[in-house]
Amino acid sequence: MKSLLVLLPFSISLWGQTAPSVPASWDVTKSVSELAAQVAQLRPLLAQLTPQDWVEKGAPAAYVAQWQGAQQELGYLDQTARALQKQPEKLSAALDVYFRLQGVEWRLESLSEGARKYQSSATGDQLAAAMGAHATKRDQLRQYITDLATQNEQEFAVVEREAQRCRDEQNKQPSRPAPAPAKRNTKAK
Repeated sequence: MKSLLVLLPFSISLWGQTAPSVPASWDVTKSVSELAAQVAQLRPLLAQLTPQDWVEKGAPAAYVAQWQGAQQELGYLDQTARALQKQPEKLSAALDVYFRLQGVEWRLESLSEGARKYQSSATGDQLAAAMGAHATKRDQLRQYITDLATQNEQEFAVVEREAQRCRDEQNKQPSRPAPAPAKRNTKAK
């Protein structure tokens, strides 16, 4: 197996495929840390919202649930971002961060509209601006996920082709006849 892993970069270039430009793990860790710091700035803004008061002004009660869900989702996003920082090469961790981030964005988009209508337009605008501040990092994360998935698929294809080549070679070798059973000395003493 070690020799197969050593051949991976050579094998990829042999088949005319090039691996995507996946950033180094320390760059991913740094980028995720920056994203987490930007997302953490949403907490105080979220704390300023008063959706319970909005309901008294005629807003749907769903805003309260969205507000509570956004607070929980920010906590989950923080946990998943820390997990990705520890294992930046793990595709499932990167996907988890990305999907959690999308969940936060969807909730906050709705809450910013509610804030504009039922609290103050400045609060809603502030929340929308804070969400937009991390758009670049979100797009970088999405590109990283795409590149990492492409790299994993290419590596898997190389391993699969190499395994098939080994199976083919093994099947080409003539089968050896089974050794004849040893003759037992049956002479009576």
